[in-house]
Amino acid sequence: MVEAFNERTIAGSRAERYAVAAREIAAVLDGEPNLGARMATVTAMLAATFEHYFWTGFYLVDPEKPDELVVGPYQGTLGCLRIAFGRGVCGAAARSRQTVRVDDVQAFPGHIACDSRSASEIVVPVVDSDGRLIAVFDVDSEQPAAFDADDQAGLEAILRQVFAKG
Repeated sequence: MVEAFNERTIAGSRAERYAVAAREIAAVLDGEPNLGARMATVTAMLAATFEHYFWTGFYLVDPEKPDELVVGPYQGTLGCLRIAFGRGVCGAAARSRQTVRVDDVQAFPGHIACDSRSASEIVVPVVDSDGRLIAVFDVDSEQPAAFDADDQAGLEAILRQVFAKG
């Protein structure tokens, strides 16, 4: 069993904490093929690791409606159930297949306020080993401008490691 960890016990810069989290997540998920279990584990471990995370989770591409996201495993308050591609920060990331980092969600055109306490957000597209978009990973913070280049690089690396290796 991997020892529990959180921001208070992982020393170093934010980038170093993401590197430790990546190793811990890889160890926990070693040999686990189930997509739901992998997503739930990533969500729980990252939410427990970083204090600036308020809402953390996945929105999955709905196989019945491939231009729509449906809420998946998450940690936090009630999330939006469905988001159309191109709508809000999650929909923008799904449509562009690029990470979207927003310092002030109120200034983002078409922002969807699932919880009015969210002030900033980062959304990372998640692709499988065949390059297909399977989900987006969404993290909200109650702090404005809470996410930086280290968050983006760390999340992109972890999600690539967990979902795109083939």
